Amino acid sequence: MAGESDLRRLLAGLRPELDPGQYVFTTVGHGHVPAGVTPVVTVAEEEGLTLVLRREEADRAGLGYDYVAGRITLRVHSALQAVGLTAAVAAELAAAGTSCNVVAGFHHDHLFVPHGRAREAVRVLRDLAARSAQSSSANEP
Repeated sequence: MAGESDLRRLLAGLRPELDPGQYVFTTVGHGHVPAGVTPVVTVAEEEGLTLVLRREEADRAGLGYDYVAGRITLRVHSALQAVGLTAAVAAELAAAGTSCNVVAGFHHDHLFVPHGRAREAVRVLRDLAARSAQSSSANEP
């Protein structure tokens, strides 16, 4: 099923959902994911393999990190070729003083924000969705 690509519909339908866990970013050598570690994201870089995983898994495996994040999933099914969603979400969070690391999955976008600000970030995104929904309905004939 193809995802949504209309920016107004995407923003109106964000439906941000906060995962209750804590996530961290760490790095290991290529091909060296420790046993018992199940990353939710991996990124291969020249310097090594970046893993995003639950904090308790990193702690058990003795992996170092310095950023603890909350994970917000945008439940709108966005098309990978959609234009502007990441920019709009990042700009809204930036205006609220919240950093955001975005990972696009096939079905949804996932935002990693500072864990202590995650609930606030969800509120900011819900407000953005509500404003976008009002704007969309006001523009309908």
